[in-house]
Amino acid sequence: MSKAKSGFRSWLTGILLVSFLLPPLGISTPTATASEEARVNLALNKKVAQSSDCSCGRAVQAVDGDPATFWQPLSADRSDGTVWLTVDLGNIRTVDLAELDFRTGAVSSYSIHTSTDQQTWQEAATKKVTGSISGKIEAIPFPAATARYVRVTVALSNTNFQLNEFALYDTNGKPIPTVLESVYVADAAGGAMNEYDTIRLAKGESYPLQLGGKLSNGQGTDLAEAQITWESSQPGVAGVDPSGLVNASSEGVAKIVGKATLDTVTKESSVWVDVYDPAILMVDVQLEHTFMTREIGKPALLQKGDAYPSVKLLPYVDGTVTAALWSSADQVVLHQLAPTSLQQGAEKALVFPGQVQTDGPYEIRLTFHFNGKAPVYDTFYFTVRNPDDIDPNQSQIAFTGKKGRMEYVSDYRGNRIIDFSNAGYMGGGVKLPDVQARVVIEPGEGDDTARIQAAIDQVSQMPQSADGFRGAVLLKKGTYEIEGSLKVNASGVVLRGEGQEEDETVLYATGTTKRDLLQIRGEAPKLLMDTSVRVTDLFVPSGARSFHVEDASGLAVGDTVKVRRYGNARWIHEIDMDTIVEREGTQQWSPFNLDFDRVITAIDGQVVTIDAPLANSIEQRWGGGAVIKYEDPDRIEQIGIEKLRVVSAFDPSVTLTNGGKPYYADENHAVSFAVFSNVKNAWMREVTGLHLNHALAHVSRGSKWVTVQDNQSLDMVSQITGERRYPYKMSGELTLMQRNYAETARHAFVVDSRVQGPNVFLDSTSITEYATSEPHHRWSVGGLYDLVKSDIAVQDRGRLGSGHGWSGANYVTWNTEGDLVSQQPPTAQNYAIGHIGNKPKPYLPSGEDQRPRADAHWEHYGVHVSPTSLYRQQLTDRLGSAAVQNIERSPVGGGGLDTAELPSDRLPLLKGIKVNNKALPAFAPHVFDYTITVPAGSTQVPVIRPHDMRDDVEVRAASTLFGKTVLIVRDKKNAENSVRYNIRFITQ
Repeated sequence: MSKAKSGFRSWLTGILLVSFLLPPLGISTPTATASEEARVNLALNKKVAQSSDCSCGRAVQAVDGDPATFWQPLSADRSDGTVWLTVDLGNIRTVDLAELDFRTGAVSSYSIHTSTDQQTWQEAATKKVTGSISGKIEAIPFPAATARYVRVTVALSNTNFQLNEFALYDTNGKPIPTVLESVYVADAAGGAMNEYDTIRLAKGESYPLQLGGKLSNGQGTDLAEAQITWESSQPGVAGVDPSGLVNASSEGVAKIVGKATLDTVTKESSVWVDVYDPAILMVDVQLEHTFMTREIGKPALLQKGDAYPSVKLLPYVDGTVTAALWSSADQVVLHQLAPTSLQQGAEKALVFPGQVQTDGPYEIRLTFHFNGKAPVYDTFYFTVRNPDDIDPNQSQIAFTGKKGRMEYVSDYRGNRIIDFSNAGYMGGGVKLPDVQARVVIEPGEGDDTARIQAAIDQVSQMPQSADGFRGAVLLKKGTYEIEGSLKVNASGVVLRGEGQEEDETVLYATGTTKRDLLQIRGEAPKLLMDTSVRVTDLFVPSGARSFHVEDASGLAVGDTVKVRRYGNARWIHEIDMDTIVEREGTQQWSPFNLDFDRVITAIDGQVVTIDAPLANSIEQRWGGGAVIKYEDPDRIEQIGIEKLRVVSAFDPSVTLTNGGKPYYADENHAVSFAVFSNVKNAWMREVTGLHLNHALAHVSRGSKWVTVQDNQSLDMVSQITGERRYPYKMSGELTLMQRNYAETARHAFVVDSRVQGPNVFLDSTSITEYATSEPHHRWSVGGLYDLVKSDIAVQDRGRLGSGHGWSGANYVTWNTEGDLVSQQPPTAQNYAIGHIGNKPKPYLPSGEDQRPRADAHWEHYGVHVSPTSLYRQQLTDRLGSAAVQNIERSPVGGGGLDTAELPSDRLPLLKGIKVNNKALPAFAPHVFDYTITVPAGSTQVPVIRPHDMRDDVEVRAASTLFGKTVLIVRDKKNAENSVRYNIRFITQ
């Protein structure tokens, strides 16, 4: 069947109305004939001058007679709003017609001027543009002019501009020949479709397409005299034969392009085909109710006395289904329906008797059994409540209930505002530790990089205590010149100064080398792909902590796993990220996965529970999900950076202007201060940064459970343009950035692409901003801006950058202040609750892309809500009020902690380690890291145990050969006196 995507219905309706004004296919209409006198393009291959051009589209390509090539001015030229192109005809000629073939439609008006000497210009024609002229040939007749030079000046409505051809003619008063102006794809009923319309087909189905056309005189044509060709971008998904018949072959998405050539003029149009495989989907499930909203991201609400929802099924294969209605709050089954048989292609309705009796959340749980397959599960959700029972100062979908804990209202699929409280050091709510100094350094003469690095390396070789720390390097007050970069590559190391003021500990980045001053880097986790087990829920909602898997026998409580959310080509098309309006460098999205880094906390049959919620739904039709175990023995942890001032040298003579005001724009100096890569359970606090180019703190890929708090980023130095001035940047997950301050940033509190949440910005402020705080691009998920004072945008960024598109999904802005844009991406939601400030126009829709975008879920616009902080309330709900006290600011170091104290010479050392009951060769009590070689082909992890039990020994055994076994030894008389032995494995 053919269907337009729902978001475009109003637009498509307008196009269909226009199609009634065109002649129906099969009715002959006048066309241009070869007998008409050929016209001579006077501009063809002539010399040109231009306001500017880029390598992707030189100006000469606008007069080469090839509509496939184009002229594109430079971005800075387009940003000025006016561009121009002049053709030198070579000698004085008579001209009375111009034709402009616009590749893109960002044109508000254009004018034609003529001249004989390039000194005096005469206006020939001016036209104001309404609507899009993309892909159209504009024919502009004007009174005959004698000229050698002809110039077109174009006023732009935005920066998306390209011109295919600029042609000039002397018609000598003859009528303008009629040519093919445009074509359109017609559906099976003959209705016009547009380039964003989609035909949805099952694997094995076919669908006929046709081409219709429009001539330059405004008349329609059936293209009976035209040469027509068809092609598919993915023939293996959906092929198309010369007649326009589309044949669906396999799951995926294909773009079908039809081309028509009439009297040497070629035009094309396209539509999309979305092919689903019934064998993969198994069943289509719909929730039915007269009153209840059944849309993603919209609360699914009923009232007492309403009938229960029913379920409509369309099975694609034979099987059976059982259904139960649950009271979620009491975990009680209210109605259990008898097993129902399902036959392929036969609709089935499941009806629950009675009416809603009590308030609260409800679930309808379905279990499907299809022949030869593991059980498949699906769940629908709804909430029954009286809105008057909620305090008017609270959100209607996330509020503190009668027990003082947060309660949530989900949509009908269970998606809700997620619990962000697992973000931060040690999983949230844990006080940042104070670590004993082991080495103390005073400022030296000249470059101090090597001296500080030597101290870091010295501490890196010291034994780890039971809690994973080796000790701190203390930098005494004074200025330390850093010409290179510092590196931390071992767990348990802290770098601490004596304060962040000008007269305290200052790291001064000298020289002109672009680099990160402090690189904190471990090794990436290793996915154990042979442990992958498929998720068997048809839909797992955003915010869920539990789900079904096909076989949980290979999983165990405590396993570290990646919960993979697949995103296939069908999903990319559903969110319109393969149809981004293009400019130079735009990249349409390809399918990608989101891997959520989690720990299994419970297993009940085939139901797996994890420690933190999923920040994106998992849906079978978009690729489904899987659970994959991993090992991360070389991801470093227990790293701290604190009480420092970081200043970058720069050249103050390098300046630019912004808004008429000069600013420092030198780029040859330090880029970022601290970058955390493949790090967990780490922190940075009380650091002030000045004159950096990019980031004060960047929690990068592979990092989790990191806290960045009580820092300041001031007076950034760089050009004010892309990829600069992101002082607090997240690319990892489960990160808490709180009580931070920024000045002169572009994106002060920013999240990178495809970042898996939850992540939290809390109680932070940015002033003198040059752009918005935001999820920056390409579908990062599960972020919270809580009590943040900054301009914020969570939106479709379209073709910005290289095609940033939908920047974030399942984001929450809670009690924020400033300008706020928040839109709803397809298949997900964003939430704007309690915002005070302006609500500016989003980037899209605009003249370049008029497709509508829905607003996010907005509540209490213009007034803050209770609770004041969502994160703090969620943390209280999970761990109690003490957890909130733990994340408050507290004194750092000082006293004896800042006095160098080497590890105790009375550590509880082992006399030996046994491996499979044999003594570990070359063991030495003061050597704490070992690697054991196991025979090739081995899968069994060696049994590691202590040789002696003089002290208390805890064995944390590796679960696979890719992990490590840790022996934690504690003094029986003083458990704080402890040490770790680490044993790794390699195969021959």
